[in-house]
Amino acid sequence: MNRMDPPALAVAPAAPLGGTDAPPLQQRLAARGLDSLTLLVLPAVIFLLALFIYPFFYGLWLSFQPKAGGAATANYSRFFSDSFLYGTIATTLWLALPVTLLNLALAVPVAFRVRLMRRQRLLTTILVVPITLGTVLVAEGLLNYLGPQGWFNRTLLTLGLTSGPVKLIHNYWGVFLSLLITGFPFTFLLTLSYLTGVDPALEKAAATLGAGPWERFRHILWPLILPGLAITFCLSFVQAFSVFPSAVLLGAPSGPTRVISIAAYQAAFEEYDYSMASAVAMIMGVVQLAIVAAVLASRGLFYRGSTAGGKG
Repeated sequence: MNRMDPPALAVAPAAPLGGTDAPPLQQRLAARGLDSLTLLVLPAVIFLLALFIYPFFYGLWLSFQPKAGGAATANYSRFFSDSFLYGTIATTLWLALPVTLLNLALAVPVAFRVRLMRRQRLLTTILVVPITLGTVLVAEGLLNYLGPQGWFNRTLLTLGLTSGPVKLIHNYWGVFLSLLITGFPFTFLLTLSYLTGVDPALEKAAATLGAGPWERFRHILWPLILPGLAITFCLSFVQAFSVFPSAVLLGAPSGPTRVISIAAYQAAFEEYDYSMASAVAMIMGVVQLAIVAAVLASRGLFYRGSTAGGKG
């Protein structure tokens, strides 16, 4: 070869037409986030589709198929044109909202005190016992305890505090007390989890700067637990809004405690109108969603700062 000739360039061999150098399918799927670990979510997705998503959309479709025929919105028109039906919304809200607010008002100071105690686990176990009994068992206990011949009325009569039995069952107050007893443990546990998630160093730092207990709660604890309390309110409200056994056993199902779940039950299993029952269930879900959305949207009006010091 002549010294003046340019050096030969190394030419890479051309890729075969069959595309054998392309990455395998497993690598391409992994690059898009679809690997073997992602497949572990598949059973949960199937579970949600089978037990939640499909029943919801089937119920929504069924609500627009009135039993008697006519317009697709006949069930909804019937509901909102009958005061005996649409009045159940106000009745249920009148039970669920006060119970949820009272449970939250009781849970905050109790959780605040329990988190500072040494035997926190023992006290927490005692406070959550009602949630293990179940709604029906609690209702049966209240029937015996608050009934005309129950311990409560006998004690009042023995002490001469009343001239006759105080009626606390088969009315509004019986259902209210049942929801309060069964809902408090759930609200308390959620509230305690948010309070214990706040870094104690924040309170100690405020105390060294001269802040008193009220100032520490107002400026440190309250902003940090407020987002968590909003979630607690929503979950407790949904639980109370779906009341059914207590309203039947301790209330007056045809009177002041005829909640919306009873209206759905009667439509399905007494009138055998599953289309109307589905419509009532859809309305029930919309009301719950409206309250939850309003609470979650309004929590930003009270505090917009960082929540890094807690679980909220």
